[in-house]
Amino acid sequence: MNTTDSAPAGALEPKTKLNGKIVKTTLAGALVDVGNVLPGVIHISQLQKDAVNKVEDVVKEGQVVDVWVRRVKKDRIELTMIEPLGLEWREIHPDMVVKGKIVRIETYGAFVDIGAERPGLVHVSELTRGYVKTPNEVVKEGDDVEAKVLDVDRRKRQIRLSIKALLPEVVEEEKPQREERRERNTYSGGGERGAKRSKPRKQQEEVIEMEAEPVSTEPEMTAMQIAWLQAQNRQKSRNQQQKAKRTKSGLSQESEEIFNRTLEKRLPTGG
Repeated sequence: MNTTDSAPAGALEPKTKLNGKIVKTTLAGALVDVGNVLPGVIHISQLQKDAVNKVEDVVKEGQVVDVWVRRVKKDRIELTMIEPLGLEWREIHPDMVVKGKIVRIETYGAFVDIGAERPGLVHVSELTRGYVKTPNEVVKEGDDVEAKVLDVDRRKRQIRLSIKALLPEVVEEEKPQREERRERNTYSGGGERGAKRSKPRKQQEEVIEMEAEPVSTEPEMTAMQIAWLQAQNRQKSRNQQQKAKRTKSGLSQESEEIFNRTLEKRLPTGG
């Protein structure tokens, strides 16, 4: 709210704070000089929050007072000595961000004065991210806080707030254990059994290296050496074939001689 000692009547907004002097008291209220061409008027009901029986019991002529603009009319400026609320019910709506002070703490949450008719409630689950056992772990009375309006119920005169909604989200850098196990199983070739039977990747690589066929260090043969070796192999193969033929031929001749001798020795049979 702004304090304005002298300003055009048309520029005065509701809730504007002014400084004036009581110039006259009446049964219905008081006239106030606020440095404007239009007179300022305070109704008796706007002198204080409690009921007033007589205007002179609260203000007197010549007294300097702080007042707030209620509304501006053509012939006067209606004022009040009751400090207006920072937020009227019609001005509060979900998703708006408000500032206030923790005024009371209960087991179920904390109440925040945001300048409205009634303080707003921040439930214990809306104080911060993560588990909270009691509100005292997070806030204490007198703390200045910033919150987001979740809900407004003018009929029940309730305002629900959230401090957690304005906090940045926590990004978890560590991978879940299940995902880590899945990655290990990929290297070992399968499920949990494979993970138990398998060796660490480093040991597997060492075993593979040990089982690999050693590389020959002997010098490679020349083309002439290879041709000579092939010729020897062909000659050896031909010799083996010829020997097998001779052996077979000898057996056939011997079998034929035995057969002939058998025929010669057979006795003739009578007809």
